[in-house]
Amino acid sequence: MELSLTSWFIPTIALLIGIASGFLIARLLPNAAPGRTQRQLDDLKERFDSYQSEVVTHFNTTASLVKRMNQSYQDVQEHISAGANRLALDELTRQRLLAALNSDDASSAPRERLTPPANNEMPKDYAPKTADAPGTLDANFGLKSKNL
Repeated sequence: MELSLTSWFIPTIALLIGIASGFLIARLLPNAAPGRTQRQLDDLKERFDSYQSEVVTHFNTTASLVKRMNQSYQDVQEHISAGANRLALDELTRQRLLAALNSDDASSAPRERLTPPANNEMPKDYAPKTADAPGTLDANFGLKSKNL
């Protein structure tokens, strides 16, 4: 009976020790995993905030540059306008220069229309010939004859 009791007692003790150690490990590891996950989450949040800050900075800089470009364009227009007023020889030239400068879009100005051809005849792919000249398929076409 003693042999049977020890044969059951040692595995039971080993089972209880295994359950206890598994319970302790299970209790300690989940606490470590959420801490790591929280650190990853905080790192992602920090990177996202940094990205948002970069996007805002980029668009603010772009808006500032576009504003400066528009101001430069207006300054150039004013300079050309002042030069046209000061340097144009006559009133008609001055008005034409100012009208060209102040037109909003060159494509909105009326364009000169092309006139259609006088005849609707298709172009020829050969040179017309006179009645006494050889045609282009003639063996002597293009050769100069020697009259001695």
